[in-house]
Amino acid sequence: MPEGITIRPLEARHRADWERLYAGYAAFYKVTQTPEMRERVWSWIHDPAHEVKALVAETTEGRAVGLAHYRPFARPLSATIGGFLDDLFVDPEFRGRRIADALIEAVAEIGRARGWSVIRWITADDNYRGRGVYDRLATRTMWITYDLKLSG
Repeated sequence: MPEGITIRPLEARHRADWERLYAGYAAFYKVTQTPEMRERVWSWIHDPAHEVKALVAETTEGRAVGLAHYRPFARPLSATIGGFLDDLFVDPEFRGRRIADALIEAVAEIGRARGWSVIRWITADDNYRGRGVYDRLATRTMWITYDLKLSG
């Protein structure tokens, strides 16, 4: 665990930090994200019946400096449940301290406790810094991802 950092479930008191981090994540991927979109995701995370959950990396002062959104997904071919790491972002000021590693490991621990068979995520081909972390922690797959847009 990085010194001075705790990984914990997202709480209401993290709202402002989470907003800042999630907006930074959207900007990194050049995705237009509105306050209404963030409000929807926030409500999903705090709805016990919704599959999306979140962890934050928190400093000793209580500031959230990293986030991870994750959820289970069915794997029919293997007849198992896996975990999908949807979003992972660390405040640029705090990068290089292995906070991303700690967030991924925390999701993996949750997955182990729930009997998941894998933790899976995708990233942009040009996310070289992130891919350096991912290549160290996991195995890059041979799968190519496609999107079929269903609405404008």
